[in-house]
Amino acid sequence: MKFSRLVPLVFVLFLVAAVLTALSAYQLAALPAAVPTAARWLFLATLAVYATQRRSLTFWIVVSMFVGAEIGHDYPTVAVNLKVLSDVFLRLVKTIIAPLVFATLVVGIAGHANLKQVGKMGLKALVYFEIITTFALFIGLAAINLTKAGVGVSQSGAAAEAEKLQTVEQTTSDIILHIFPENIAKSIAEGQVLQVVIFAIIFAIGLAMVHDKHRRPMLTFAESLSEVMFKFTNVVMFFAPLGVGGALAYTVGKMGFAPLLNAFQLLLTLYGALIAFLLLVLLPVALLMRIPVKRFVQAIAEPVSIAFATTSSEAALPRAMEAMESIGVPRRIVAFVMPTGYSFNLDGTTLYLSLAAVFVAQAAGIELSLGQQLVMVFTLMLTSKGVAGVPRASLVILLATVASFNLPSWPVFIILGIDALMDMARTAVNVIGNCLATAVVARWEGEFVDNYYAPEVTALAEPDSELAHQAH
Repeated sequence: MKFSRLVPLVFVLFLVAAVLTALSAYQLAALPAAVPTAARWLFLATLAVYATQRRSLTFWIVVSMFVGAEIGHDYPTVAVNLKVLSDVFLRLVKTIIAPLVFATLVVGIAGHANLKQVGKMGLKALVYFEIITTFALFIGLAAINLTKAGVGVSQSGAAAEAEKLQTVEQTTSDIILHIFPENIAKSIAEGQVLQVVIFAIIFAIGLAMVHDKHRRPMLTFAESLSEVMFKFTNVVMFFAPLGVGGALAYTVGKMGFAPLLNAFQLLLTLYGALIAFLLLVLLPVALLMRIPVKRFVQAIAEPVSIAFATTSSEAALPRAMEAMESIGVPRRIVAFVMPTGYSFNLDGTTLYLSLAAVFVAQAAGIELSLGQQLVMVFTLMLTSKGVAGVPRASLVILLATVASFNLPSWPVFIILGIDALMDMARTAVNVIGNCLATAVVARWEGEFVDNYYAPEVTALAEPDSELAHQAH
């Protein structure tokens, strides 16, 4: 069958499967259980055939998400065991992060003699981060106060989730100390991206200050290391569909599709607020800074899909860095802004924390004034720095913070029931926000190459300096 003819067939099969599943679920028609199941698998088989003709890794990731969800629904016992595929993929990706961040930052900073310019870029990036995350905070507060998703929660549902979290008390001193590494090997082993960033920045500044005969060999090594790690990423990403499918199968197999009513309301509130944030904040910023929106969306489709399915910002970081290079953001800006943004520009996590904190108060029947809400969510925003890529770290921080504000902890365990689904959305928005931040800073610095275009995200070439000069 021709490639073009499969498109309407896939769409029709999807509608048929959806209608049959709805009729069976709501008992609107006396259908054998095997009928909607067979319809769904026929749709998935046709979608897989379509994917083989497209030969797109991004599309295969989408297919694997559907297949994983179906396996989780039909064979939950088997699906829970498929988590090993996701764990293997995440382990492989985590081996990339530290050497990639270190190498690209060293080249980006030490490769340019003008350290003053690097400092200006860092200041601009931090200002942008704080402005955007503040917008995210207020949108989250507005959404939860509008929907009041936590009002009327039954405390009996809290005991349904047996999984427990360890509360972590964090003082201001702890937060500050957490930024700085005491042992770089320990930071790498523990996946402390912010500490690796700080070490790489100081190392690069020191390297830029030494004589050229000492600087050049280390720069050559760092350049070679970054290129090898990008190629390493390409190899690992071939395993992405299996890892993503395993993650979705595990999530659906463990949770199913029927969370508690209030938790579902909170989930809808979060997704609605995140969509509003994308449309009301990030899209106007992109248009204002003259970012090519269509090319930007095409470039980030794959890393955002990976982030959504695996709920790990780390899993999407290498591909996201490549994606921004592919649309004309210089590597030195990508290398500096994106890893830093993963600690200071957590748009989705900030919005989620503002929602969740007020949800806890609503569920407990405690009225909080706007001032009290602001103090609590600003505290959460501060304590969340540097937690990107750490599974459920935001939930642990939420539990610790509500305890410090004398709120009960049991509503947090209701959130835990749907945290995987919420984590998908907030992680995807974190990645989108950080990708946009690199493009904005590049435009702000006057180094965004408008006429640079690489049709494949795997194109790793640095925008040619003469091309960049002509573009400006």
